[in-house]
Amino acid sequence: MRLGLAQMDVIWEEPLSNMDKCQYFINLATNNKVELILFPEMVLTGFTMNIEKLILSEKDIINWFKDKAIENKINIGFGYAIRVGAKGNNKFAIISKEGILLTNYSKIHPFSYGGEDEKYYRGEEICFCNIESKIITPFICYDLRFPEIFQIASKTSKFIAVAANWPKSRQDHWLTLLKARAIENQCFIAGVNRIGIGDKIEYGGASVIINPQGEVLNEISSKEELIITEIDFNLVDEIRDSFSLKKDRRENLYKKEYEKSFIN
Repeated sequence: MRLGLAQMDVIWEEPLSNMDKCQYFINLATNNKVELILFPEMVLTGFTMNIEKLILSEKDIINWFKDKAIENKINIGFGYAIRVGAKGNNKFAIISKEGILLTNYSKIHPFSYGGEDEKYYRGEEICFCNIESKIITPFICYDLRFPEIFQIASKTSKFIAVAANWPKSRQDHWLTLLKARAIENQCFIAGVNRIGIGDKIEYGGASVIINPQGEVLNEISSKEELIITEIDFNLVDEIRDSFSLKKDRRENLYKKEYEKSFIN
């Protein structure tokens, strides 16, 4: 699969301007024969806690990206936020090149350190989608710090995408955790992060595609660009067959000890 990561400078709380930028990246990806393009978390607004700024409906956002997918014959994954009553939903959707909504994930772990848990609902399930017989799971930003959901996802998926607004000040954590998730799950991990300034926070990009051995397949940068890499899903099978890490996991024991920890 030819994969593109849109490392974008998101304009703060300006959805229509960010749609124009998304259009540019989609055109660029199409011209470079990208099969799947991924955008960062909350790509139309930035990581805003101002729920009243979420002016576009979910239908409007999904339909706009559907039209672009069909027009350009490209699969598109994108992070977005919508208002639902008094709070918001932080989501990541993947749309097929035929304009079919393949999955629409809600962030399981809102970022409490930044007050997101007070402004956004928590998601309640892991999502999967199928693109040409390739199973993909999306997660969002802070989810990266919770390895349990990656272990569950990688039982089915060979490729996990993490869309983020991850601050430059914690970039070492970002890269270390992405590599760890790839190695311990023996799958491809793609982390797509924004750049620029949003609400006085600096974002450094460092979007990466990492193979199941923990090797970064692209040059790490902090500039606005489309990162393109070919990924071979067969590599996941080869590595899992030659080093059967998952077979040695003792999940019944982990569950028992976890339950015991609540009793004690």
